[in-house]
Amino acid sequence: MRLPVFFLTWASLRNRALASVLTLIAIALSVTLLLGVERLRNDARAGFANTLSGTDLIVGARSGAVPLLLYSVFHIGDATANVSWQSIQALEKMPAVDWVVPVSLGDSHKGYRVIGSTPDFFAHYQYGRRQPLAFAQGRAFEGLFDTVVGAEVARKLGYAPGSRIVLSHGAGEFTGAEHGDKPFTVTGVLAPTGTPIDRAVLVSLGAIEAIHLDWQGGSRIPGVQIPPEFVKKFDLSPKSVTAAFVGLKQRTAVFRVQREINTFKAEPLQAILPGVTLDQLWRVVGVAEQVLLAVSGFVVLVGLSGLVAMMVGALSARRRELAILRAMGAGPRDIFTLLLAESLLLSVAGGVLGVFILWLASTVAAPWLAAVHGVQLVPRIIDLRECALLAGVVGAAVLASLVPAWRAYRYSLADGMSVRM
Repeated sequence: MRLPVFFLTWASLRNRALASVLTLIAIALSVTLLLGVERLRNDARAGFANTLSGTDLIVGARSGAVPLLLYSVFHIGDATANVSWQSIQALEKMPAVDWVVPVSLGDSHKGYRVIGSTPDFFAHYQYGRRQPLAFAQGRAFEGLFDTVVGAEVARKLGYAPGSRIVLSHGAGEFTGAEHGDKPFTVTGVLAPTGTPIDRAVLVSLGAIEAIHLDWQGGSRIPGVQIPPEFVKKFDLSPKSVTAAFVGLKQRTAVFRVQREINTFKAEPLQAILPGVTLDQLWRVVGVAEQVLLAVSGFVVLVGLSGLVAMMVGALSARRRELAILRAMGAGPRDIFTLLLAESLLLSVAGGVLGVFILWLASTVAAPWLAAVHGVQLVPRIIDLRECALLAGVVGAAVLASLVPAWRAYRYSLADGMSVRM
């Protein structure tokens, strides 16, 4: 009576349990690495693309399209020059322009960026699929020393409406003294967005001017201190801002307006299309992505090589086993199928285990990646692209096992029954 191939395959793998388990773990880890790199790459790209929507142009000083996008939207790096307030007012008067939201960067609070802007920021800033900002608690800033904090800032620092905070001069490695004489009151907490806004503290442009009244050249003027109750006696109109988000009345006018801004005579300005610039950014980092994916592919090859090595190495020890199967009626084709089935079962089981490890790791690491690196990793079992990669790994494993299967196919019954001296 001939036994089913699956039963023989399972019994054969159980007979070499340790080697089979080690091979399965090697395949699982290589699959985890391959799919993990692919998932991280896709989710990071989607997260960057969803950071800003509904904005037709970003305007800043001429410093390059990618740097302008990085510091104005992702709060990475700093501007080399500011845009004068007169230029912002001129932008607002352009016939094709619907709205302009200026942003001023440069200060921080406990490592989080401070964004100075107008109340229009809450009306026009959109992310994802044109999702507007929403308040989880409280309201937008109205008073001079009111502030709104992002979801992560509130969660990490335990802020709620009514909390008092102090801003620091500078950001990143250049954080200086605190503006301790002019504290702010939290009036609102934004709902989570999965964007850099979650890690931002928003204040008015007038507040940015107010806390720097007694500062000059990046440091406090010696002997000068203006109490907060007296700052409204000064002109708090902004002198310059870091950049501006621009919305147009008609999308079709975007290239004409971009050209007008880029040839602005009063000041050297640069207008960029966020989507186009983001594509440029991905072309820059695309080489590193491909290298990382290639390294993952090599890791998979190493795992599959271990599978082939185990099967080839076990062939000599299995001569008698294969000869007994031949004596029981199994033909060379059955032996060939048995070896392929072992490879298929190990690769499929390793792939399933790898997917489970990836799901577990992504579920655990997603909050940390979002908090520390701002990468929104979406925990999921597997998607269609990952299924295709997994199918490729299984197919490669079956192809790789053709070599030991062909050697086993050529073994004769006498090979296993004769005693080798």
